Amino acid sequence: MTKTATRPQLKAAAAATFLIFGINGLVFASWAARIPAVTDILHISSGQMGTLLLCVAAGSLIALPTAGAVVGRIGTANAVRGAGLLAAAAGVGVSLALLAESVPGTAIALFFFGMGVGLWDVSQNIEGADVEHQLGRTIMPQFHAAFSGGAFLGALIGAGLAGLGVGLPAHLLVIAGVVAVLTLFAPRYFLPHTPAPAPHAGEPKEPKARSAWRDGRTLLIGVVVLGATLTEGAGNDWIAKAAVDGLEASESTGALLFAAFVLAMTAVRFFGGRAIDVYGRVAVLRASMAAAAAGLGLFVLAGNLWLATAGAVLWGAGAALAFPMGMSAAADDPRYAAARVSVVSTIGYIAFLAGPPLLGYLGDLVGIRVALLTIMFPILGALLLAGAAKPLRAG
Repeated sequence: MTKTATRPQLKAAAAATFLIFGINGLVFASWAARIPAVTDILHISSGQMGTLLLCVAAGSLIALPTAGAVVGRIGTANAVRGAGLLAAAAGVGVSLALLAESVPGTAIALFFFGMGVGLWDVSQNIEGADVEHQLGRTIMPQFHAAFSGGAFLGALIGAGLAGLGVGLPAHLLVIAGVVAVLTLFAPRYFLPHTPAPAPHAGEPKEPKARSAWRDGRTLLIGVVVLGATLTEGAGNDWIAKAAVDGLEASESTGALLFAAFVLAMTAVRFFGGRAIDVYGRVAVLRASMAAAAAGLGLFVLAGNLWLATAGAVLWGAGAALAFPMGMSAAADDPRYAAARVSVVSTIGYIAFLAGPPLLGYLGDLVGIRVALLTIMFPILGALLLAGAAKPLRAG
């Protein structure tokens, strides 16, 4: 838990959280934008690439359920530091495995990369929700805009390096060094943390984490986020590959389509807080899912790169606000924010991380662009259950 912060502390914490979200996005895009290079280096198919992505998912899904308890024990600052160092070390492992053209080595490194990213993600969202609550205005989408902005920068760097012929292993080694330095430095400005006191002898611990898993509203928010974030995860992992395979684009052009997707997400997240305050979470969430469905359909059915780019932009705009709205909804009651954010993150990341690998397997059968159409079903589910995100006043 955190103490009530002063105004200067809140400003510093907001800036540090913004930076941490941005670096997280940079790390993710440094990997996602160059997935076609991984398949080339390791000589694997889309389905086999899906297995590697599943290793990332497995690592994250082990870390996510316990992240709330870890943050409660050591605070968001130390949790981000540990997660960043683990992700950086795993990035070095991925680089070395790719240099050796080792599929098993890459899989092991990606598993630990997933663990680091999972803990990092929950920790930064808990910090962001606390800052938002103490500021008294919607700011979570701007933190996620920082993630998208970092991802956009990472995608551009990936496209540029691919065009210059710079290998992915060298690219990841530099990124790992940047991550290690910034995740050690920035969290010192997070909000002050006070560890939860240990219970007295004979006094039972309050089962906040378990009760969060039994809270009906929290679970519904998790299901909405699950459906909504599948479209974001699929776009992150497969837009570049779908453009290369389905439209015969070059690797650098595929990375640029991914950059267009991420840029649209960044813009909507940066300015979306005002729309949420004016129209409410439920209306904005429904409009977002409708836009995501339209953009996805256009991207898949497009016969040229221009239409595909327009579809990617609309798809990214629609996918932008669902996850930050889900985090804010889970944290409406600050007393249970850590436990509930951890629950919603875990449910959402089942789709965000495990869904795209399954699309890879389906892509081996029907082509990755056609496989992406299956995302329409969870998008419609999120539309139907969007009412669960209605704001809740703490009791």
